[in-house]
Amino acid sequence: MKVLVLGGYGTFGLRLCRLLAADPRITLVVAGRSHALADTARQSLPRARDHEALALDRDADLSQALLAAKPDVFVDATGPYQAYGDDRYRVIAACIAHGVNYLDFADDAAFVAGVDALDARASANGVYALSGVSSFPVLTAAVVRHLAWNMQRVRTISAGIAPSPYAYFGRNVIGAISLYAGKPVELTRGGRITVGHALVETRRYTIAPPGALPLRDTRFSLAEVPDLRLIPPAWPGLEEIWIGVGPVPEVLHRMLNGLARLVQWRVLPSLRPFADLFQAVINKVRWGEHRGGMFVEVQGEDAAGTPVQRSWHLLAEGDAGPLIPCLAIEAVLRKHLDGELPAPGARPATDALEIEDYAPAFDRLGISRGIRRDEFGGSIFQRQLGSAWEALPAPVRALHDTRAQLHLSGRATVTRGEGRLARLVAKVAGFPQAGTDVPVEVSLQRDADGETWIRNFAGKPFSSRIDAGRGRSQWLLRERFGPARFHLALVPEGDCLQFIVRGWDLLGIPLPRAWAPTGESYETARDGRFVFHIEIAHPWIGPIVAYEGWLESR
Repeated sequence: MKVLVLGGYGTFGLRLCRLLAADPRITLVVAGRSHALADTARQSLPRARDHEALALDRDADLSQALLAAKPDVFVDATGPYQAYGDDRYRVIAACIAHGVNYLDFADDAAFVAGVDALDARASANGVYALSGVSSFPVLTAAVVRHLAWNMQRVRTISAGIAPSPYAYFGRNVIGAISLYAGKPVELTRGGRITVGHALVETRRYTIAPPGALPLRDTRFSLAEVPDLRLIPPAWPGLEEIWIGVGPVPEVLHRMLNGLARLVQWRVLPSLRPFADLFQAVINKVRWGEHRGGMFVEVQGEDAAGTPVQRSWHLLAEGDAGPLIPCLAIEAVLRKHLDGELPAPGARPATDALEIEDYAPAFDRLGISRGIRRDEFGGSIFQRQLGSAWEALPAPVRALHDTRAQLHLSGRATVTRGEGRLARLVAKVAGFPQAGTDVPVEVSLQRDADGETWIRNFAGKPFSSRIDAGRGRSQWLLRERFGPARFHLALVPEGDCLQFIVRGWDLLGIPLPRAWAPTGESYETARDGRFVFHIEIAHPWIGPIVAYEGWLESR
């Protein structure tokens, strides 16, 4: 297969080329206005000698280039698609006329929704032309179908993408955002078609695949994406759909929200004049974790009329995240190579893939994903861990099951910090005294709001209260020791359940995570017994207390 990628040295085009270049079944034509840049990109690819470079202007006559290059598939990775002008489908029309299959990354709702005007021509020529072959709307729509498999009615759909702060944003992406920021966006709300305003409306959400370290609670802003128009017709009775983007750092995101509101109020005609400035700032002002993610949440009813809520979470570490928008085109091309071609015709790509089609790429890139659903029920730990619960060792599951009361006993070793501040903190929190082979008794009481843990080391008790995080602590466990409360992620790793501090507060006042206590804390099993290892230290104070040992039911 010969694949011509127009914009092949741009942000998404080059990422796509790198995903495809190593496949010996594919010859790439890296194309763009500059032959020099196209050839430089070609030379950076695996099997560089097998690929080609081509100078090609989207706004020029494409016929000669198509006749000369003879591609099997033409991928338009340029944009912004909002700025294609009156003859917006000229590239697609040229491909259809020359019998060339066509794919694009289009994120403009009107552009993607209108491509079916070329359906008859594409069908007659026996080629496919799919528009919007990216995370929005292809992955979103596939996940919605997956989540709603037994729902009689889908009432609400919400989704969002949170890119890593270290992901590079190209000019076309920033150009598209600057064009629609503050402008009216057509969407379904209250069961009818209405409008919102892009990058003005905001929501918060925590992306947390079961068993993975969640992203930080993220601010999402309404985006102008094809999903808002294309998904509702597939779900009669849908009351609301909302799709957002969550760029970070949040301070820059809030500034963008403010500028978008000026467009909404017509103080500014658009943010397009600021696009170059936005690109320079967002690609230089970076901090935080190099991780990104996506969520899709569906609420509806099953055949019995019972309310159902399910959410799908995806988490990509490091440089894997920026590749996700390219995975839809990669999957379509690989299925084509395997003989599963899309049917001839021109249409939005909403139904081009199912969630299973993404699995090989997700696995190859180490991308975590999973489903959370209200049907899981159970204890706080079961609900927070979701589908990761079953991977825990049996003694750990037994300790965190749904019994209202539990009493255990065992032995432990306790060490204490030597500094004055460490001793003071340990005393205020009621932590145990140092000792070896210390007798331990634990009483656990569960109620509707949480769990109370009373630990007794050699006759000296101390307690903590555990509940499920809400709001900015969604999908985290909260444990209170005296005046301090810790927001903990539950992360299974091997046969251990790790407790990782993601935030904390003192007397209800949130404090910077850099000031939070540290230390390795986990639960596991050994010789059929429940085993615990807890370390509490502080960057300024040093070790405060550590205790480890085993427990078994009395």
